[in-house]
Amino acid sequence: MDVVRYVLGVAVKAIVWQIRTCWHLWQTAHMKGGRCMHGICRRERDKWLLESTKVTDDPRRVPVGEAEAFARLLVLEGGRVFDSTGRDVREASILIRGNVIEEVLPAGSNIWPKDACVLDLKGMTVMPGLIDAHTHLTYTEPGLPIEVAQSEADCTMRALERLRYFLETGVTSVRDAGSHGDVPFRIKEWVRQNRLPLPRVFAAGCLITGTGGHAAEKLSAVSSHYGKIREASGADDWRNAVRQEFKKGADVIKVASHFSREEIAAAVDEAHTLGLKVMCDAETFYIDWAVDAGVDCIEHPLPRTDEAICKMAEKRVQSVPTLIPYAIIIGQYGGYFGSTSRRFTFSCEANLDVVRRMKKAGVKIGVGTDIVMDWFRYLPEAYIEELRMYKSAGFSTHEALMAATLVNAEILDMDRLLGSLEPGKLADVLIVDGRPDECLDDLKNVHTVIRDGHIVLEQGRLRQERHEGWSLSKKSAAKW
Repeated sequence: MDVVRYVLGVAVKAIVWQIRTCWHLWQTAHMKGGRCMHGICRRERDKWLLESTKVTDDPRRVPVGEAEAFARLLVLEGGRVFDSTGRDVREASILIRGNVIEEVLPAGSNIWPKDACVLDLKGMTVMPGLIDAHTHLTYTEPGLPIEVAQSEADCTMRALERLRYFLETGVTSVRDAGSHGDVPFRIKEWVRQNRLPLPRVFAAGCLITGTGGHAAEKLSAVSSHYGKIREASGADDWRNAVRQEFKKGADVIKVASHFSREEIAAAVDEAHTLGLKVMCDAETFYIDWAVDAGVDCIEHPLPRTDEAICKMAEKRVQSVPTLIPYAIIIGQYGGYFGSTSRRFTFSCEANLDVVRRMKKAGVKIGVGTDIVMDWFRYLPEAYIEELRMYKSAGFSTHEALMAATLVNAEILDMDRLLGSLEPGKLADVLIVDGRPDECLDDLKNVHTVIRDGHIVLEQGRLRQERHEGWSLSKKSAAKW
């Protein structure tokens, strides 16, 4: 009888293995262009939106009513324009009406109304605002008590301080890859209303990972990460986790290994059905599974095969390597220790080699710093060092700056509005006292930052326009 049970057990396991294998092969065969062929294209809804329909300035593209816009005409006169379109740097003037770039005029032209506000920028470089495609705005800091680390009030204050550092670095947009509760979504809305002179926020909400996966190895109610990690188990739960973050207001879905093939496929299918991209923190064979499932971007420079890189290039899966945090980790701690999601050998050279191999294969690479804890205090040096390392990986200075602007906008799914200085795009502009297209160190000399047409940093200092007080009329206040 024991022998019969043993034989039946082996047979059942073999049948289950064959079914799983056939499912994986079928799923892979039906993948094309970053999605399952039986699924919904991420941009399916676009065909139902007329170009004249006003939508939110984010990847969610929700129709909105016409809002009262400020109509000021701002002229950036005579600067060296690095427009991030691939054109050579040239002298030009940029006309900004309200929050939109209206025209780029050749040098010497002064065809604008007399009442325009004109900034004389001769000798300075005018370029698109930088984008940081991997941040964690509410991440705890060393020494914080657990009740403070989890406090949404303190999370909010930490996020606001870090956004100020980013703005002073010349960053006009950040992609937040996992933060506590509603904090990033509320800050995003306040920035949108210009109630805060800070960068735009494109938020993922909670990071979704398998039970005990990345950042959740010892997750509990007394962990500093509690409130920004969503553990999920099984394909249905992963799908539901995506829906929960979409409900909160997510602009992108962030997932991390570990996961099964079925779980990552379900998450990607649901995110794409809802119209959102998926960014994925993964390593080794999990990268293969994620790419097969159709994720849009692989985060970090973690180990992967040449076959995985070729598959990324073939399926147009993008990458945000985040080299600088691992350089800090290796420099300060000697390595990345104590994490079951980092069970491989680390080195700065191996990380750089991954970037070299991806660039050679044609993978589109953006820029993100992933500076956590109190490392934001390394800005702007941390951002500039990330770009320097790209040059070590074979990028030209122009390519590194385009990765930080236009490519990052594409990764955000916002290149229709951000990432380059072209008519019709939103006015997110960085003005540098120097020539960063020739020397990256000149990025330290941030002079002016314009976000959504508003001057939010001037001569290196935060600037917020004075409020206009309401008038107390007979209808709004009783007489005493």
